[in-house]
Amino acid sequence: MNRQRPRPLIPRALTATAVAASLALVSGCSDEGEPLSFDAPSPQAAAASGKSAGGASQNGPKEAELAPGTVLPTGPKAEFTTQNTIDDGTRIGVTTLHGKKSGFTGKVWVWAPKQYFDPKYARSGFPVLIALPGGNGYPNNYWMGTDLKLQSSISEWSEEGKSLPFIVVMPVLNPDDKYYYDGSDIPGQPKMGTWMTEDVPDFVKANFRTFESRDGWAFMGSSSGAFVGLKSVLKHPDKFKAVIASGPDIVPDSPLWEGHEAERRANDPERLARTLGAKPDTEDNAVYLAIQAGSAESGLKRAKAFVRDYTKGPVKTRLQVIQDGEHNAKTYVQGMADGSIEWISEHMQAPIPGS
Repeated sequence: MNRQRPRPLIPRALTATAVAASLALVSGCSDEGEPLSFDAPSPQAAAASGKSAGGASQNGPKEAELAPGTVLPTGPKAEFTTQNTIDDGTRIGVTTLHGKKSGFTGKVWVWAPKQYFDPKYARSGFPVLIALPGGNGYPNNYWMGTDLKLQSSISEWSEEGKSLPFIVVMPVLNPDDKYYYDGSDIPGQPKMGTWMTEDVPDFVKANFRTFESRDGWAFMGSSSGAFVGLKSVLKHPDKFKAVIASGPDIVPDSPLWEGHEAERRANDPERLARTLGAKPDTEDNAVYLAIQAGSAESGLKRAKAFVRDYTKGPVKTRLQVIQDGEHNAKTYVQGMADGSIEWISEHMQAPIPGS
């Protein structure tokens, strides 16, 4: 890509028609703007049983009763409002996060699956999928719309045993609509690397039951968002275990890197994969990269080359070629259904039901 000018404003992984449809659905949501709580178990279930799983009180389980590796919400609790409601009645919420470590303030959308509110899982953490859009991803993250059916698909796939019931977290990707910041701490710019890999996970831990281990943390993204997810997992394999990278950009090419070559190289997925691939092939080092590309998109050749060149040692890959697929979000959800979501789910921590 041309590094002398900003990349275009229109998201590459979502057509203008899809954008319009998403905004129409959001604006037409009857519950939009209503206060939303992700407290669990659900009020209905608690009222029916009087107790949560394992005999814990309605205020939640005690630490000693938790499933292995589970971490209860640390607080402080964020204030959510409803953005959208999907077919099974679960809601997508939105809040504004003031990142303590990055200093950046931006919107974050969150969806929790219905299993999260089931009393039998009240003692368990849930895996987290940080979903990133293509394009500038500002001021909205288009995965928060219902038109692409990401959340409803995960709900269905989890019932079918094809996916874990992920908490889906959708932060803004960039701080403005002028440039791509490559999900990185570019000197002199907002610290979007710290925002994505520290502030956003800290926010999730503050508000949801999660897993302490990296086995409960993954990214999913399209195009520019796929770059950020891919790079984040390769750079922080101690924090994140897997990524679904769809039609990924491979090279850090923001014009804002000019004059900061050392920092740019430190955020290059190819270099990061080469370094990690040279380490011992142990489970503690292993990362799982589900690379997706449509058969009709120009980036397929580059995706195949990345898988060919960097699948080594602890760097595990899977290539999903989506038949007749193009460079758009609808294609990538189909690829997830065709196998990508099941593959990363097999390598991650599932919620643990109570006895």
